[in-house]
Amino acid sequence: MTRTRIKICGLTRIDDARLAVDLGADALGFVFWPASPRYLTPEQAGLIVAALPRFVTAVGVFVNQEPDQVRRVIDEVGLGAVQLHGDEPVEQWTSMPCQTLKAVGVDGAFDAASLRTWPGTVMPLLDVADPERRGGTGKSIDWTRAAEAATTRRVVLAGGLRPDTVERAIAIVAPYGVDVSSGVEREPGVKDADRLRALFAAVARADRGRTR
Repeated sequence: MTRTRIKICGLTRIDDARLAVDLGADALGFVFWPASPRYLTPEQAGLIVAALPRFVTAVGVFVNQEPDQVRRVIDEVGLGAVQLHGDEPVEQWTSMPCQTLKAVGVDGAFDAASLRTWPGTVMPLLDVADPERRGGTGKSIDWTRAAEAATTRRVVLAGGLRPDTVERAIAIVAPYGVDVSSGVEREPGVKDADRLRALFAAVARADRGRTR
């Protein structure tokens, strides 16, 4: 059975992180962009990451921040991956000392075929095109366009996923992974335990129905 990887993003509390891990999260996201309502300092994130099992990947989310700053946070926090959510140039995508996800906005100008030219070491994260909020918008993307992208390479699907929508989204897109933030929150940065449990149950149902 194909298994969809799950990343829970925008974490700010250790209890939420622990619950996500207990439910089976593959990755946890911490936002280091100061303009985000889910922003954490490296020190705050480091305390959470230090309490997590080593097999869970800690992902740092950055928006148009200097590469040297990103590398310092990687080292300080102990990140296993970075998610570049701004307008970072390609050379920055490939210069990180760990796994890299690069957000791409799926809008009217999105060209799924362009993902074939991306470096093989960089995983596309399909999200809403929003130059102000840069993720965590609660809005969905066009899953048909996302499905076309998923035929070209592995992708992570984001954009307004919730317990009541993620099963259908996986059925249509067949992504490598899903990235969920606002869809399991009570308020920005504060996750809802019941919504988290419902999300993981919905992904498990979707995986049982996947044929590709």
